[in-house]
Amino acid sequence: MEFDVATQSLKCPNCDKVVPIVRDRSCLVEHSLTQHAMKTIRASEKTTHTMECRGCGARIEVDGTSRAAECPFCGSDYVLADREADAVIPDGVLPFQVDKNRVGELFRQWLKGRWLAPGELKHLYQKDRLQGIYVPYWTFDAKVNARYTALGGRHRTVTRKGADGKTEHQIVTDWYPTSGNLRHFFDDILVPASEKIDARLLRRTGYYGTQQIVSYAPEYLSGYGAECYTVDLNVAHSEAVGTMERELESMARSEVLSKYDEAADICVRADYQEETYKHVLLPMYSTAYTYKGKQYRVLINGQSGRVEGDYPKSPVRIGMIVFAVLLILALVYWYGSGPHMRADTLPVWEEGQLYDYEIEEEAAWAYSEDNLPT
Repeated sequence: MEFDVATQSLKCPNCDKVVPIVRDRSCLVEHSLTQHAMKTIRASEKTTHTMECRGCGARIEVDGTSRAAECPFCGSDYVLADREADAVIPDGVLPFQVDKNRVGELFRQWLKGRWLAPGELKHLYQKDRLQGIYVPYWTFDAKVNARYTALGGRHRTVTRKGADGKTEHQIVTDWYPTSGNLRHFFDDILVPASEKIDARLLRRTGYYGTQQIVSYAPEYLSGYGAECYTVDLNVAHSEAVGTMERELESMARSEVLSKYDEAADICVRADYQEETYKHVLLPMYSTAYTYKGKQYRVLINGQSGRVEGDYPKSPVRIGMIVFAVLLILALVYWYGSGPHMRADTLPVWEEGQLYDYEIEEEAAWAYSEDNLPT
């Protein structure tokens, strides 16, 4: 039986029998940072197999019935790991919300929108190579009391007479010390626990609605894989604190700007209380393909369906666009400098107006950006 996105249950692909997955919200717990409370399961008790990629070295737990033979991150061959490792039991999982048929349509739509890509790229889609994978994340919560100091600037206009006797108006800024207090609760600050996925691509796939995270059950992995985490808890916590600090500075800046025209020299001192964490798995479809000896990766958010990836640019198509732009400019110049053009027929160009020429365009999506299911 495999996990079925439509019913959020296990479903037999042959007889369509559906078996509900028990969801116990009491099992979805936050752990205190003062203790490393992660649970593990022994290798001999696992129902999954640890696979290791020969290319990038990623270690992935796959269902015992999985037929996947290629790494979803780099496309290299899978092999059974030299030894079955003990697995960390996640606290929660966000089940896939986009099924494999729908994700195939999204991928083909994304390919069609890459009009700078070579034509043959659109024929590279292979359903079996687009794999569903649960990506490990850490989530962090914290209650923060902070105090900030800053300089607030107020603008005023000064009128002077110049050396030529003409009146000049000048804007000057007067700076004043200011301070304030901030209180905020950070909920589910997400930090990727994977080093094998391009962090740039991962950020571009958009956010996850963590309110849909449920308590972990191994049935959710049926038909999917789950990467083993490679980012240590302490390292992830430092990154989460950095995210919170940037958010606090932004909040302090907004508060200063509500009273002044400018803000500078912002310093925030924060006291973090009741810090907790969870280890969770979030859904992602991943594929890698090779074109003319170079590898490209594509990721699809398993909750929102947002597609992001790299692709080759066709020199021929780029050359055609450049040639077309140069031809248009040449025609404009020729007609503009010809004797048959009268001054009153010349195009009017507004002073200071900018004209941008872009050769890249984004594909049109049928859904709103980061439109997460409710």
